[in-house]
Formats: sequence, C-alpha cells, structure tokens
Amino acid sequence: MHFGRDEKPMASDWVEQFPWYALRVLSNHEKPVAAALMQRDYPEFLPMYRARRRWSDRYRDVDVPFFPGYVFCRLNVSNRLPVLTIPGVMHIVGVGKTPISVDEREIAFLQAVVRSGLLPQPWPFLKVGQIVRIEEGPLRNVQGILAEFDGSQKLVLSITLLQRSLAVSIPRQAVRPAEEARERRMLGALATA
Repeated sequence: MHFGRDEKPMASDWVEQFPWYALRVLSNHEKPVAAALMQRDYPEFLPMYRARRRWSDRYRDVDVPFFPGYVFCRLNVSNRLPVLTIPGVMHIVGVGKTPISVDEREIAFLQAVVRSGLLPQPWPFLKVGQIVRIEEGPLRNVQGILAEFDGSQKLVLSITLLQRSLAVSIPRQAVRPAEEARERRMLGALATA
C-alpha cells in the first residue's frame, strides 16, 4: 500500500502498515503529546500506572507514565515532520538521525499487561535473567524475565531500545521457562494429533 506525501492511511491500516517508534518528549509532556497524536489520528501508546504522591498537606493517587519522557507512536518515518512538530516532541529514538522501530512483540506484551487489570510497577532494566512465559490467566503467552522482589515473583517486561522495564506480580505456578513452555505446547499438539 502506498500513501502520497500528504495522505494518511485509514486508522485500520496503521496496524499493518507502519511500525511502532519511541518518541522522546520533554519532561511532563507525555500526556499532551499523546493527546496531540490521537487528535492527528496517529496511533499512540502511553502506558501508565497508578502511584501515590505526597503533596505538602496530603497524599494523592496519580497516573504516571511507565517510561517518563517517552510516548510510543505508529508512523511512517518517511513522513515524520507532522509528528516532530508536535509541541513537546524532541525526536524519534534511534541511532544518530536514523529512527529505530520498537519490537512489535514488546509493545504487544506491554499492551497485554495494561489490559490485564493487574497492578504493574516500574522496574529497573534487566539484561540477564531467565526468560519465562505465562501459561494461564490474563497474561497467557506473555513472555518476559522472571525476577524476585520482596518475596514475590515478578514478570519483568522490557523495551530494549529504551533500556526501560516494568514488572507485574505473577503467581509462581503460572510461569514456565520460555523453552519449556514451547516444548510443552508442541507435545500437547502432538498428543492431540
């Protein structure tokens, strides 16, 4: 499918046509940038979590971005100027001036966690660790790194390009090593064949 310089694809075409990119935005501009992208019909993703913040006289629950300073957006990088001119957008994350797309699976896994209703929290980026897959519940087939913190099991999901992660508590019995989970599914398929 080809779109002219001033043409934008229909919303349903975005999913198949263009990859996700991470936009670097000014501090505390994540929500206005996401709103501007939505207003201009660009698919955006701003994963948020609930945090308790203290003011001088009270505590308040607020929605905070998992990745401060970043908003995800599907776009045609050949026609990136309309996105780059949104107030608050600094640049598209990449190497030098070459934008690099975010892995589709990493975004899909993040979206699954956000939809799950579980209570994820930010987590330091982990490069090493055992890769696991969830086998049951709302996060079935989501893959991440298994970690233990404060005596509970966490599934850590990472956006490699940003070197940022988030963690969600998971029941230990729902987790299998990724390779073992794949082998179990294959054996199950062979048994039913």
